Amino acid sequence: MTSADAPRFQLGWRTPLIILICGCLIALIGFGPRSTLGLFLSPVTQEKGWDRDIYALALALQMLLWGAAQPFVGGIADKFGAVRVMWIGAALYALGLAWMAYATSQTELIVSAGALIGFGLAGTSFTVVIGAFGKLLPVSWRSLSFGIGTAASSFGQFLFSPLAVGLNQSLNWHSTLLIFAAIVLTIMPLSLALALPRDAQTSAASGPAQSAGEALREALSHRSYVLLVLGYFTCGFQVFFITIHLPAYLVDRGLGIDIGAWTIGLIGLFNIIGSISAGYLGDKMPKRYILAAIYALRSLAILVFILVPASPLTSMIFGATIGLLWLSTIPPTQALVALMFGTRWLTMLAGLAFFSHQVGGFLGVWLGGILYERTGSYDVIWYLTILLGFFAAAVNLPIVEKPVARPVASPA
Repeated sequence: MTSADAPRFQLGWRTPLIILICGCLIALIGFGPRSTLGLFLSPVTQEKGWDRDIYALALALQMLLWGAAQPFVGGIADKFGAVRVMWIGAALYALGLAWMAYATSQTELIVSAGALIGFGLAGTSFTVVIGAFGKLLPVSWRSLSFGIGTAASSFGQFLFSPLAVGLNQSLNWHSTLLIFAAIVLTIMPLSLALALPRDAQTSAASGPAQSAGEALREALSHRSYVLLVLGYFTCGFQVFFITIHLPAYLVDRGLGIDIGAWTIGLIGLFNIIGSISAGYLGDKMPKRYILAAIYALRSLAILVFILVPASPLTSMIFGATIGLLWLSTIPPTQALVALMFGTRWLTMLAGLAFFSHQVGGFLGVWLGGILYERTGSYDVIWYLTILLGFFAAAVNLPIVEKPVARPVASPA
């Protein structure tokens, strides 16, 4: 066993494989219900008589609050372990889904679907899971485990999208949200596998003896980290605009809601391949090149999709293609943060980068709703996603892939 393969802490029954499996199940459950919320846009707005921009605002606020809370939640997880934040997050997430099911006003929709689910996601997201992987798993597992954890999130998207459609048709959208709320609560027992030993926080393996404030100042003054964060903004803009508005866009172009569900599901399925591949390649080639290629290819795929005639076949092809490039940005992004700054404050610093991602997601979802109501189509927002993709590709290329330079303490 090499030093990279040796366990850092005594974990008892929690072997690396058990940690990986439980973490992946949490990522799957945490991302699955949230990824289906675009499928509820039409039934909710039609039943309630609300405009699409109201629903879009609630989900855009969800993206923003999820991102804004992520650095703080990450700091708590880095200092005290992931379990307590996952329990609180799962409770808020489930409460938000249940309240959303019976929201009677636009304000209740914004509080439930926006605020409660947003804060709940911050405590149950793959960012917290991947942060735990970085601390608990051997170094040689790191990049690939980040890819597998991200892929598990995507499998949740693939699994829950057709499940949501089936439950909506056989029951109703209210009952579907209640069932999803119950499923989310299973995150609580699963999170016990990700508990850190008491001595883990002060272990030298976790990184330098820094405070959270020192770590944040160091990261924000580091040029490569800032470039990484700027590129991540585009990822959120593209991903969440497509997740929320693609089903309605396809309905507008004459296709059934089931085509939208299967397209979103295919995105999740093919992202399993894309995320694991990105995690694997992250150990083989410069991560900045992987990120630049993903962003540029996304923009090309979107351009082709909106220019060809809409059909079930073109939608499925787009879902498969964009799925390969979907959350595959996460493994190289997380791995770059760990490479630059170590794992001591990995969850917090990755969470800060994720805040930029969510600001992009907020704008993508919200502007999608606003521009649709103003212009009657999604054309403007589609072209904006294309331009942002090429911008992100450009800003990732100058990133320097090496640990941040820190002063070495003088011997006593």
